[in-house]
Parts: sequence; C-alpha cells; structure tokens
Amino acid sequence: MKYTAERVLRIGIAFSFLYAGFSIISNPIAWSGFVPMWISNIFPGTGFLIGHGVIDIIIALWLLSGRAIYYAAIVAAFFLLSIAIVNLSVFDIVFRDVSIFFAAIALAILNKK
Repeated sequence: MKYTAERVLRIGIAFSFLYAGFSIISNPIAWSGFVPMWISNIFPGTGFLIGHGVIDIIIALWLLSGRAIYYAAIVAAFFLLSIAIVNLSVFDIVFRDVSIFFAAIALAILNKK
C-alpha cells in the first residue's frame, strides 16, 4: 500500500512540474507576470523563465525515475515553497503550490531512511 501511495504522490507532483516546465518553455511571456520585479532586474528577458522551466522538467523526471526520492521530494518542496513565498501578492493563484508542497513533504516522509 505504501508503494502505491508513494507512486501516486510521485506522479501527481511530477505532473505539476512537467506541465509548468513545458508551458513556461513554450510560452515564457505568459508566465512573466509571476516573476517578481527584483528577479527581473537581475535576470532580464525570458532567460530566467526558460531556466526555471528546465529545472521544473528535471525535478519531474527525477521524481518519476524513482531514484533518491527523499531528496527529489525535498528539492520539489523547497522549489514550491519558494514560489509561494516569492508570489504572496498573487496567493489566489499560487495557493495550489502550497498543497503540492505538502504532498512533496508527505513523499519525503514516506521515503526517509
């Protein structure tokens, strides 16, 4: 049963990262409103978003690989928490990231050795 719950969590969390990653890479302008001004000042243009999208995809593939799941879940949780914190002004949109954050924490707990 633990294995099934773990797999469901891995697929669910990975889906959100894959969708966001491919969406960001295919249309970074649509996501530019979620980048805080202070980050845009450091990383002008769409480079930051493309990099973010690539990292999202890497995290998703890591979760799906089933390797070092504890660490993959911690990285995913950190990423999600940082997105929510940096975007508190649009919490009506990023509130879902908080739910996925807790799913990632649950996945990490299931895989703590």
